[in-house]
Amino acid sequence: MQFFGGSEISPSPPAPAASGNNAHMLYIFNRNGVCLLYREWNRPLKTLSSQQDHKLMFGLLFSLKSLTAKMDPTSVEKGNLGVPQLPGQGCSFHSFRTNTYKLSFMETPSGIKIILVTHPRTSDLRDSLKYIYNLYVEYVVKNPLYSPGTPIRYELFNKAVDQYVRGLG
Repeated sequence: MQFFGGSEISPSPPAPAASGNNAHMLYIFNRNGVCLLYREWNRPLKTLSSQQDHKLMFGLLFSLKSLTAKMDPTSVEKGNLGVPQLPGQGCSFHSFRTNTYKLSFMETPSGIKIILVTHPRTSDLRDSLKYIYNLYVEYVVKNPLYSPGTPIRYELFNKAVDQYVRGLG
């Protein structure tokens, strides 16, 4: 599978092991914290407005990135807690799990952040996140009508993401 570039989308990676409908929510943020896409499939309880939810999720990612960089046992440069880091700088996290969900995270060199919230028993989703990013590049970035930084409203992209994510279960 190609992570960057290329003109065709490789076959989707094998579905991670778990049972039932795994996917709950998908977020795609740009480097400035703008939520470009939010999709949900299996979220029975909604407690926040969408704007509050997006701010909370982006803040969580910011805090976790800062915390993991500060706790990195291999780096002499610890920086200050709360200071933004560039993509690829310091150590990073890929996922965390609670008793009710698993959050998987990927950040691209351009600062695009993809978050997939799934069932807690879902296995590693790094290849799945890369595949979703490839869909984003093919259907959104390469679309001459797309204006960077605006919400993604392309039916073909949404259908491709929905079809892939539903297949994770």
